[in-house]
Amino acid sequence: MSIADKLFARIREDLLARARATPLSTYRIQLHKGFTFQEAQAVVPYLARLGVSDFYASPYLKASPGSTHGYDCVDHQQLNPEVGSAEDHAALCHALREQGMGHVLDVVPNHMGIERFNALWFDVLENGPASVYAKYFDIDWAPVKAELRDKVLLPILGDQYGIVLENGELKLGYRSGAFFIHYYDHLLPLAPRQYARVLRPGFEELETRLGATNPHLIELQSILTAIEHLPTRTETERSKVIERNREKEVIKRRLAAVVDASPEIATFVTARVEACNGAPGNPRSFDTLDELLAECSYRLAHWRVAGEEINYRRFFDINGLAAIRVEDPDVFEEAHARIFDWLSRGDITGLRIDHPDGLFDPTAYFLRLQERFFLVQARARFIEEHGESDARWSTVEQRLVERWRSEVAEDLSSPLRKALFVVVEKIQGGRERMPEAWAVHGTTGYRFANFVGGVFVQPDAEKQLTDIYHRFIGESPNFEDLVYQKKLLIMRTAMASEINMLAYELNRISEMHRRTRDFTLNSLRRTLVEFIALFPVYRTYVDGWRPELDARDVQYIEWTIARAKERNATTNVSIYDFLRDILLRRYPDHLNERERAAMLRFAMKLQQVTGPVMAKGLEDTSFYIYNRLVSLNEVGGEPEHFGTRVVDFHQRNRERAENWPASLLTTSTHDTKRSEDVRARIHVLTELPEEWGRRAEHWSQLNAAHVAKLPSGPAPSRNDEYLFYQTLIGAWPMGGEPLSGPELQDFQRRVREYMAKAIKEAKVRTSWTNPDADYDTAVARFVDACFDPAKNGAFLEDVRQFKRRIEPAGQINSLGQLLLKLASPGVVDTYQGCELWDLSLVDPDNRRPVDFTLRSQLLEALEREAAEDAAGLCARLMANPDDGRIKLYTLTQGLRLRQRHMALFRAGGYHELELEGPRARAALAFARKHEDSRVLAVVPRFTLAALEGEGGLARAYEGTFVALPEAYGGMMFRDVFTGREVRPERGATGGVVLPLSPLLAAFPVVLLERSKG
Repeated sequence: MSIADKLFARIREDLLARARATPLSTYRIQLHKGFTFQEAQAVVPYLARLGVSDFYASPYLKASPGSTHGYDCVDHQQLNPEVGSAEDHAALCHALREQGMGHVLDVVPNHMGIERFNALWFDVLENGPASVYAKYFDIDWAPVKAELRDKVLLPILGDQYGIVLENGELKLGYRSGAFFIHYYDHLLPLAPRQYARVLRPGFEELETRLGATNPHLIELQSILTAIEHLPTRTETERSKVIERNREKEVIKRRLAAVVDASPEIATFVTARVEACNGAPGNPRSFDTLDELLAECSYRLAHWRVAGEEINYRRFFDINGLAAIRVEDPDVFEEAHARIFDWLSRGDITGLRIDHPDGLFDPTAYFLRLQERFFLVQARARFIEEHGESDARWSTVEQRLVERWRSEVAEDLSSPLRKALFVVVEKIQGGRERMPEAWAVHGTTGYRFANFVGGVFVQPDAEKQLTDIYHRFIGESPNFEDLVYQKKLLIMRTAMASEINMLAYELNRISEMHRRTRDFTLNSLRRTLVEFIALFPVYRTYVDGWRPELDARDVQYIEWTIARAKERNATTNVSIYDFLRDILLRRYPDHLNERERAAMLRFAMKLQQVTGPVMAKGLEDTSFYIYNRLVSLNEVGGEPEHFGTRVVDFHQRNRERAENWPASLLTTSTHDTKRSEDVRARIHVLTELPEEWGRRAEHWSQLNAAHVAKLPSGPAPSRNDEYLFYQTLIGAWPMGGEPLSGPELQDFQRRVREYMAKAIKEAKVRTSWTNPDADYDTAVARFVDACFDPAKNGAFLEDVRQFKRRIEPAGQINSLGQLLLKLASPGVVDTYQGCELWDLSLVDPDNRRPVDFTLRSQLLEALEREAAEDAAGLCARLMANPDDGRIKLYTLTQGLRLRQRHMALFRAGGYHELELEGPRARAALAFARKHEDSRVLAVVPRFTLAALEGEGGLARAYEGTFVALPEAYGGMMFRDVFTGREVRPERGATGGVVLPLSPLLAAFPVVLLERSKG
């Protein structure tokens, strides 16, 4: 057996063991300059005591200065210095290993931040297509607009280019041998060949002063000659690109040296820079600077033109985040080298992949991740056995790659395809499923968050709440049509440039053959727009290397084309057939390989656009407009569907247990629009729809005087006002006492800031790109007036009383969804701070500092009390739930249960349980099973009436039972929270049952583990 084959066998065994040891739970930490590696290290012991198995970190590669999220990485090779040093990072990793905890890192393979300090992007701006990094970014160097050929559009100006230029806001500068363009905080490179344009004028006069034999003058003259011989910025031949990259840096060093050595030349350079900068009030004085900029590899423009003309792919519509071409092996290596270095040392143990739908070929990307991880492990073992200098590695590596690709990559059932723990931020719309071919463990859990919350929505209230909403706003919006219209809006505004580029490419494809050349550019663009607007999911995953298309992808495309034809009866159907055949790789026989490649590339580029259009039109627009029940308007949610049927919840859990048992289970993230506890409280409105409708109308009457009368209509609009009232009810702080002083002021500020963001995201009366200052101001004043105790004391008190009425049921909902998360198949994820009640709204509200010292102290106290008398502790927690300790206790007991039953929660079966009795519909139960281990989970729902009745949950659930399989009759269980022993009993019909009343009397949710007693 060869060295490679022996090594393959050994690594295979190591990685199979690793693949089985997936995380049991994660805790998400947001790292930034306000919370560094050192501060994260300090909370590791607390997280370990809490029961967390894996630390889950936000991105911490070097990001733009001041970044609070890390998704704007500017250097893949460096740690973010604001988060800490390499020593700080190593100390954190060591602390995690000491606690036996894993370390999952958020990775951003789709884009980079380009506003400042990105050396790769800076080089592209300096050298255009001739940059050694030109292929790193997804730039269209031959766009529709001819003036942009071989240039990057930079929409960074606050006004039109000519106005900004002639105002003197653009200035040429010199530093260390290079010339730059300064625009406020922006620093842009001057094209190197333009250095001669700066320095040539006045050279003869300088020669006269210094003399032709002056060595510094001769050196400057030689530099000018070298500049003129530089390969052009449009040169793409590899040797010329390398030559330009080398020689331009030599020129800069030589120029810096001669300037430093000669005061006369330094004075000359300064004078030339000043001469190039014009004088405001004299437009012609800016001609030279204008000519210099015209020869650069970028075109400066007003920020408003970005939506229509920008020619680099962005993250959604954010100009400061440029997409990278990670499908290129060199780009992949550059973006992941540091990450795999940490993986090889065990510093990190898993990855969370951000926005995979933005990738050109996600399926291939995930396979490359797993293959690269395999090779990293193999390389480490090879060095251990043979030494780093052994020249045989390249041959061994080639053999390992061949075996991995033939034996692992093509085998969907191979555990080695998932040796590295990887979860992906994949949003699933409608009936969309995760592609089985992805070499990942699952998603980050958006769908679970919506499904688990949805079971607490009372379905019987749908018609009433719909009618109440329609009466309040005076309209009857259709959600499906709203999303369609808002996707059209996004394609017409924020992402028009992406649509233009696709239409231009499709037009070029149509010109390839006489049968399709008569399709006009406009008709092709309209066809594309209609297709994307109607497309029901985020994207498809067609590629050129797998022989068969995914059947669901085919179904989505065929369905959308059929809908488009129906809606556009006057359009030539052959255009839609033309588009369909390209997207489904149905190429006519007469096409050559070049033409087929062009069609495939178009199909794969289109897939990168449907997702952002869906996200912007749905989550970032429609979800701020369709306010029937805003707790359903969550990332990955479907607010047109009123909650979750229990049968669907069980079905999703079974599917996850069978196919994605290590997928994350989340209820709050840094991206959620409302925290898990806000949504849980708003869900209670479905239990008293008539009372809610009366309250909303009453509050509107109380606040009518604060609504401004603008020419465009009332401010706030009735729809925004309805959103405001639900926001107040959902986010009002816990507790029964009236808010006052700083607490009231802080809540007022948070709600005002939230409403300011919400109305702009809705893009109805105002927006980020076209703000209506009058409307923005009127809404802010409305919020402030509503919070003014002197003006609106009656309103505030009525809101508080109503909030207090529904609050206990909201707390039960929160505990219920937490318990379901703890017991369901998957990896339990906790967002920072959410172990106590968290009533945060959308970012940045949900990124406020977390008091870990308080949480650690509370956990220690709970541990002491539980050790003395767990049942008594539970009684005290139920009597005073407002401080959040009851949620912390539920979480830590559930996480520790997972650690006691690792095999069950990693690979156990899932079995739904039936309920019997008067409140059978108002509870949900299931069992987890693995070998001799058993865990039972039961949660009550629709509890408002029960809590308001005499005797609370215990009285309400009298006569309600969980029906258990016959085999459970001889088992003893332990209540995870109270510690008491529980034995199933025989029901009236002879079956094995579990009475709910005594269990809910002791704690509001039920979690039982099989006892050995």
